[in-house]
Amino acid sequence: MFKPRDIIELIADNVKKTRNPFGMPNVLMNRWWKGMDLRAKGDAMLFTGLMYQSVPYIEMTTRHLERFEGSALADYVKYGKYMPKFLVGLGLALFSSREEKRKCNDMLHSIAKVLTRSRVDFFYSPELDHYSGVLLYDLGDMDGFIRHARFVADGLKENGVKKLITVDPHTTYALKILYPKYVGETFEVKTYFELINFQGQNGTKQVTLHDPCMYGRYLEMSDVPTKVLENMGIECVPVRNSGTFTNCCGGPVESISPKLSKEVLERRVKELQSTGAPIVAMCPICMTHLKKGGIEVEDFSTLIARCA
Repeated sequence: MFKPRDIIELIADNVKKTRNPFGMPNVLMNRWWKGMDLRAKGDAMLFTGLMYQSVPYIEMTTRHLERFEGSALADYVKYGKYMPKFLVGLGLALFSSREEKRKCNDMLHSIAKVLTRSRVDFFYSPELDHYSGVLLYDLGDMDGFIRHARFVADGLKENGVKKLITVDPHTTYALKILYPKYVGETFEVKTYFELINFQGQNGTKQVTLHDPCMYGRYLEMSDVPTKVLENMGIECVPVRNSGTFTNCCGGPVESISPKLSKEVLERRVKELQSTGAPIVAMCPICMTHLKKGGIEVEDFSTLIARCA
C-alpha cells in the first residue's frame, strides 16, 4: 500500500493547480464534444464532471501504481507534486491510449443521443464542465474539496445554470448531496437515465446490471435504470448483492492500494458472472475496473443508445 498522505497530497495539488486529479489542462482532456452540433443554451446543462474523459488516464496511472506498490520506488510518489503540471499533462495526453479515448468519447456521444431522442432541452458548455472534486472528499481532504467545489459552483451560478444533467454516480452524489451540505449551493440534479423517455428494442433480452455504490447504496436509485431497461424489453437478472446492498467493484481504492482493489474486484466479478447474462455498468470507474477482472462489460449508455 502507498502512503495515503502522499497520494492525497499529490491529487490535491493537481486539482488545485489544474482542476482535475491528473494535473492535466481541461482543454486537453475534454474534447468529446468537438464536431458535435450541441446547443450552447437550453433548460439544463449536461455536466459530465470529466469522469468518462478520465478513464484513459486512470488506466495508465493505476497500471504504473500497481507496478510500484510495495517497492522502494513507492516512496517517490510524494515528489510528483513538484513536477511541472504542463509536462505531466502533456505526457499523459501523448502516452494514454488513443483508442480508449475514442471509446470513452463514444459513450458521451451515446448519452447526448439518448437525451436528444428523449426530447430533453439540454445544452453543453465545456468551459463550465469541471471535475466535481469528489475524490478529495473520499480521501478526507475536506478543505481541498470545499475550495474546489466552491470554484465549480460559483462558475455555474454566475452563468445562470440551475439545472444539471449528470452522467456518472460520483458526480451525481457530489452535486446532489455534498455541494448543498458543504458549499451551501443547490442545483436541480438529474441523471441522464432519469430523463429517458422512449421505448425500443435492440435484440438484447437479459443483462446483469452492476449497481455502483453511489447509485445503489447512497442515492437509492437502482430501480430507475431497471425500469428503463424494462421499457426496452430487457430483463435485469438478479444479482446476489445489488441495490442498497450492492458490493463495490474495488475501483475507488486503486489509488491507495491496487492489490486491495484487486481482491475486492475478484469477489464482485464472481457475483456478476454467476448470473450468466451480459454485464452492464452505469459508472465509467466501475466499467473500467470490472474489465480488469477479465470480463466483458458494456456501458449502460451504449446499450440504451442502440435502442434509440
